[in-house]
Amino acid sequence: MRTLTIRNLPEDVAEALDREKRRRGTSLNQTVIELLGQGLGVEGVRSNGLAALAGSWDEEEHRRFEEAVAPFEEIDPELWP
Repeated sequence: MRTLTIRNLPEDVAEALDREKRRRGTSLNQTVIELLGQGLGVEGVRSNGLAALAGSWDEEEHRRFEEAVAPFEEIDPELWP
């Protein structure tokens, strides 16, 4: 493994990296490695960052979600005669 030092990193890039690491829930180092790999086409797996949420709802949270989205399952007869 190599060590890389990046000098003169523009502030907007540093801020974007910081936002991305928080979004992914990973270290800055891991985030940079993944982004470099993806950008260079050598990283095989891309993540949308949702894995941390998978299976994390309890029964009550699931029930509330189902109730909240139920109206979207109803067909409006005026729109679909």
